[in-house]
Amino acid sequence: MTTHEQFAEDLPLYALGSLAGEERAAVQRHLAECAACRRELQRLEGDMALLALSASGPAPPQRARQRLQLAIAREPRPRSVAMRRPWWTLAPVFACAVLALFSILLWRENARQRDRIEIWKAQAEQNQAALQQAKDVLALLTAPDAMHVTLVAAQSRPQPAAKAIYLPRRGSLAFFASNLEPLPPQKTYELWLVPAKGGAPMPAGMFRPDARGNAMLLMPRMAEGIEAKTFAVTVEPEGGSATPTMPMVLVGAGQ
Repeated sequence: MTTHEQFAEDLPLYALGSLAGEERAAVQRHLAECAACRRELQRLEGDMALLALSASGPAPPQRARQRLQLAIAREPRPRSVAMRRPWWTLAPVFACAVLALFSILLWRENARQRDRIEIWKAQAEQNQAALQQAKDVLALLTAPDAMHVTLVAAQSRPQPAAKAIYLPRRGSLAFFASNLEPLPPQKTYELWLVPAKGGAPMPAGMFRPDARGNAMLLMPRMAEGIEAKTFAVTVEPEGGSATPTMPMVLVGAGQ
């Protein structure tokens, strides 16, 4: 339990005036530094005020009160024995105060638990998505019918190189490149798929290499069932193009 949570649990006792000594001083020092706890204390004091108001009745008129006091003063006062109010008559009031305090604490704890559950649920969904992507990549890399394509520099020395692993029936693609040349400002590399049955090249994803010239594309969004004749890489304006801009930097066909 953190120090803040400990002080937050002491606030209801502080609002009821049940803390004393060093505990009360410690809460006061924390309230001077913590705006959240000050707001919480104001809400608790408001709840206590509503509880007190619900047990009090309307005040009598001032004129009637004066007449009653005058009549009492004129009456002879017999000797009376002071009766001490039994302690058990205060039990209902104390029980109501304890019940109100318990209800407030229970409501606060339920709110905290709901917040924790929402956080755990979001984390579980993220972990599930990451696990599913890892399974898809593993299935692509180990599929016996996946196309393995090695791309080399077009019409130049084969220094930059790339490899594409493509599974047409699932539209799954993994692309790895190395030794790529640095890009000019506001430019990007773009991967293209040339369909085996003809047609315009289809964009398969954009990427920028790191300082060593390495880059990769994992599972870009691809249509299923499209057989590939060739993969190619071009340099395009930042944001990509609808059609390849020549010349091709890398090109390769399926083996």
